[in-house]
Amino acid sequence: MRKALSVAILVVLVSVSFLAGKWYQKKHLPDNDAQVSRKVLYYVDPMNPALKSDKPGVAPCGMPLEAVYADGSTNTSGMPPGTVHISPEQQQLIGVTVATVEKTSWNHPIRLLGRVVPDENRIYRINSASDGWVKTIFPITTGSLVRKDEMLATFYSPEFFPAIKAFLYGMRALDRFESSGKETQGQIDLTNANIDNYRVSLLNLGMSEHQIDEIKNSHQGTDSIEIRAPEAGFIIARNLSLGQRFERGTELYRIADLSHVWILADVFENESEYFRPGTIARVMLPNQRREFHARVSTILPQFDAASRTLKVRLEVENPDFLLRPDMFVDVDLPVTFPRAIAVPVDAVRYSGLKKTVFIDLGNGFFEPRDVETGWRFGDRVEIVKGLMPGERIVVSGNFLIDSESRMKAAGKGVYETANAAKMETVYKASVHKDPVCGMEVEEGASNPAGRVIEYRGKKYYFCSDTCKQEFEKNPERYAAKPGGSHFVKHTAAGDGND
Repeated sequence: MRKALSVAILVVLVSVSFLAGKWYQKKHLPDNDAQVSRKVLYYVDPMNPALKSDKPGVAPCGMPLEAVYADGSTNTSGMPPGTVHISPEQQQLIGVTVATVEKTSWNHPIRLLGRVVPDENRIYRINSASDGWVKTIFPITTGSLVRKDEMLATFYSPEFFPAIKAFLYGMRALDRFESSGKETQGQIDLTNANIDNYRVSLLNLGMSEHQIDEIKNSHQGTDSIEIRAPEAGFIIARNLSLGQRFERGTELYRIADLSHVWILADVFENESEYFRPGTIARVMLPNQRREFHARVSTILPQFDAASRTLKVRLEVENPDFLLRPDMFVDVDLPVTFPRAIAVPVDAVRYSGLKKTVFIDLGNGFFEPRDVETGWRFGDRVEIVKGLMPGERIVVSGNFLIDSESRMKAAGKGVYETANAAKMETVYKASVHKDPVCGMEVEEGASNPAGRVIEYRGKKYYFCSDTCKQEFEKNPERYAAKPGGSHFVKHTAAGDGND
């Protein structure tokens, strides 16, 4: 009777297994008609798609060769996650182009917009040292080029009279002493010292050296005080007119020597390190085809929070005065980068914190690879990690490849996640705790060994015969608290049947 029952159970199990297999084949495997309609073009090594074979077999890596079908589909299992296959026709349609990765030095010009300003060390201000009235003024206006000691205007000021008279009295006394020959050398030296003091007084009041020499040579005083240019340059400010009364400290003229000028430019933080003092840059006037060579002076401690830029100052000779204040110029600084792997900016796909390039594996296979980038100038970006020289990467048309790769990786991830969750659920359902010692016990291990007891409609699984025997002695005790602590000592005799 028992034998017949066992045979019946075995038959039922075989039947159920056969039906389950047919159901799985129908659900997960393609139809035979579909298999026949898919024509195999060739077979490729899953780890190196560049290796092709006309027949199925085993690749050098030990894995089975994968088939590439006439419809362009292929099996990318065993290849890096996200790898996609794009047929040549599809590549041409979406405009895929590839380039070989090289490690070489790169030259890139940094171009800035600069503004011409006068050299602050060559700006001369003529201020009045006394009150006065303008008597005459010459036709020299803002923007005029003047020579050194060129006459600009004259004015009247009563404060000069005492100093001029004292200066003339000292020179006449010196002439008398020298002509008579009766005065001692001490008196002559004292008179010369007084004359020098009177001369300094006139200079401090604002009289030019040129006019003081005229008074000394002519021995004649004057009530018209001359205003002359202290240096050659351009008049950039004139603040007086004929008959105007001015007070002490008024700025009358401002003159700038433009034979040497500054250029101020805004430079980004990451580019400022290349503008070292002494570096030579090219300066060009737009639409004039004129070029100058400027020397970087310093990076000024001025930071613009809005544009995130620093001020850089360049100095340039301007003998022809072509560079005028407030003119805009183009600044071009050539920068040579050390040998590095640099790729076109369009070859890198940015997605949040990840940066990805696509490697051409050959035969239409493209692998996504995460990279780390360094400097970026113009249309090139440095790759510091993730690429090797000689590899071929996609430099255009990678948008659609990226989309296909993301969809494939996402689908694979969902499938694997679902399978993992399903397997975990099945595993948890088949695992029980030994009510005596608390250890986890699988049904597959307890059932064949007969370590199962059904008590009051519930099955209890045991890890050893010892725990089973302990349960049988006092089932009420352990059934009330299933999955207890390890308080049962497993002896060698008891565990021998495990």
